[in-house]
This record gives sequence, structure tokens and C-alpha cells, in this order.
Amino acid sequence: MTNTEYMRARLTAVIHADRPGTKRESLESLRSSEWSPEFERLMRNRLLMGRFRYAGMADSNRPQYNRIESSINRLREYQDIGNLELLVDVANLCLLEFAHGNHPSKHFDAKDDGEHVESVD
Repeated sequence: MTNTEYMRARLTAVIHADRPGTKRESLESLRSSEWSPEFERLMRNRLLMGRFRYAGMADSNRPQYNRIESSINRLREYQDIGNLELLVDVANLCLLEFAHGNHPSKHFDAKDDGEHVESVD
């Protein structure tokens, strides 16, 4: 069984295990509720400005940058000062690394590794 098949089976089992009467949201409802249009707008605006400062995403001659280290530094700075602009920068750096990264082992392998965000409640 592939990782994707395994994850689909787990998710389907949970969905079908709901108690009768439990409200299930439509996929369209989830698509609109599980996203931040404001965050996306800020990301896109900064990417457009970055086009003039650095290069276009489609430019095959674009310079390589140390996006991973820069992302980590900006995330640490966000922890210290709370400026949301830094989170937008981190997201864009991650997007650019995804699209144009030069990691020698770059690959995508979707899996549920059991690591999840901890609650702070």
C-alpha cells in the first residue's frame, strides 16, 4: 500500500466512523474556510515586488539563494518580535525553495509521520 493509499484509508475510516447526525462539511466549504485570503494576498504582493528585486520565478538564470537559512532566521525573528510580515516572507521563501530549490535530495514523499503540532491550551 502506498503512503497516499494508507492516508486515504485512515481519513476515510475517520469520516465514516462519525456518529450519525454529525455535521460534515462539503469540500467547497472546507476549501473556503481552511485558508487565509489575506495571507495569500500579502504573499502574492511580495512575490511581485521580489520579481523586480531578484528575478522572475520562471527565469532559468535566476541566482540561487540560501532560502532555508533565511527562512529559519526570519522565523526566529518572528518568535522574538511578532511581525507578521516575517511569516509571509517565510512562506514565500518556502514556495521558492519548493519550486527552485537545489537540495541534493529534493523530493516529495507524503506521509503521516505521527508528528503533529502541539496544543498550547
